Amino acid sequence: MALVLGVDSSTQSCKVVVRDADSGELVRSGRATHPDGTEVAPQAWWDALRTALDDAGGLDGVEALSIAGQQHGMVCLDGSGEVVRDALLWNDTRSAAAAAALVEEIGADGWADATGVVPVASITLAKLRWLARTEPEHAAATAAVCLPHDWLTWRLRGATGLDELITDRSDASGTGYFDGRDYRPDLLEHGFGRTPVLPRVLGPAESVQGPGGIVVGAGAGDNAAAGLGVDAGDDVVVSLGTSGTVFARSARRAQDPSGIVAGFSDATGAYLPLIATLNASRVLDATRRLLGVDHDELGRLALEAEPGSGGLVVVPYLEGERTPNLPDATGALHGWTLASGTRENLARAAVEGMLFAQRVGLEALREQGVSVTGVTLVGGATRSEAVCRIAAQVFEVPVRVPEPGEYVADGAARQAAWALRGGPTPPVWTPATEPARYEPTPAPEAWDRYREAAGRFLERG
Repeated sequence: MALVLGVDSSTQSCKVVVRDADSGELVRSGRATHPDGTEVAPQAWWDALRTALDDAGGLDGVEALSIAGQQHGMVCLDGSGEVVRDALLWNDTRSAAAAAALVEEIGADGWADATGVVPVASITLAKLRWLARTEPEHAAATAAVCLPHDWLTWRLRGATGLDELITDRSDASGTGYFDGRDYRPDLLEHGFGRTPVLPRVLGPAESVQGPGGIVVGAGAGDNAAAGLGVDAGDDVVVSLGTSGTVFARSARRAQDPSGIVAGFSDATGAYLPLIATLNASRVLDATRRLLGVDHDELGRLALEAEPGSGGLVVVPYLEGERTPNLPDATGALHGWTLASGTRENLARAAVEGMLFAQRVGLEALREQGVSVTGVTLVGGATRSEAVCRIAAQVFEVPVRVPEPGEYVADGAARQAAWALRGGPTPPVWTPATEPARYEPTPAPEAWDRYREAAGRFLERG
């Protein structure tokens, strides 16, 4: 049995899975936590990876591995390969003004045409601009810039030379200086003032040598790896965690000057247009607390209400929102009457509101030419039967819900198997359990009411 290992180095933790390269069967796994915060010493990621590897039985029998990780972060190395300063994570917003300046200088249309990504605080280039303007001594000491998964792959291989840094298209596409195929050193120099060493971009099935001759795959950004992990194919993936993401494989790079759709790349050689929302499962948490029930009871109440919640609409901008860009918004309740104001309707309206907020992403993908014929639904909120059933009504397409799993780490393991076995496409792994399927029961009037309610936020400006 040939074993492959996949790593998910996420914001909160490090997960490791070891799977059979041919069948995909899970053999063993491990995990470790990461420290809180938006600025983290990369050494903490390395310590967590070693702990998670030990928890998973180490590299014994492993023939290939790949590391996926949180996108966009900024890891700066000096000429000796030492970390210049703590890494800024994707969710560190101190670079918001730098991102706005970059957009003003080149224009949203210019960025969309050049890279498919209109700068926001999360992307690497905005953080580099902040570094150059705020910490010039650290900027001057920076000889190379890489991303979290790049740095971990480099460390795990025991590499020391900056020319040994590697990455992949999916993670590079979130930096702000990559056009989907190649780096744009002109944009990097514009944002940072010069062009440091960047990781070599490997193809989807390319590899380098790791410890003990282990094959090391290119790695991937977390969303691209998740797409591989759930084997979504041509489905749109909707992920309902603390926040929400909506993405799909596409033959062409998205170019959206509004910034709603990011023109990322996927882990197979294609593209991955993606929309992110700030509010997903926390909407259910807040409603559950308000009603004084647990999640099971919230779901039961929601399913007792009719589609459309009797006209009650929850606009779920509880923590502001990114899609649309309303950072100071709060949630809202519309259509509350003596008839609609029931516990059941409120429970269902919260579920519908969370899902309609993701449907905004589906519609944005359609505008970018993506065919939305089915949805693969993943994330912690899918543990609720109510969420899964209502999703098919809200999205108005068939919904597929795979068994809960470590999809990002699984995707990295599948990429490692691809690098090990070769071939034009990733290996096909048959899941132990068939995904649950939910057929659509459209309720277009509910979607119309949600769009009207959410539109009022945009009218306010």
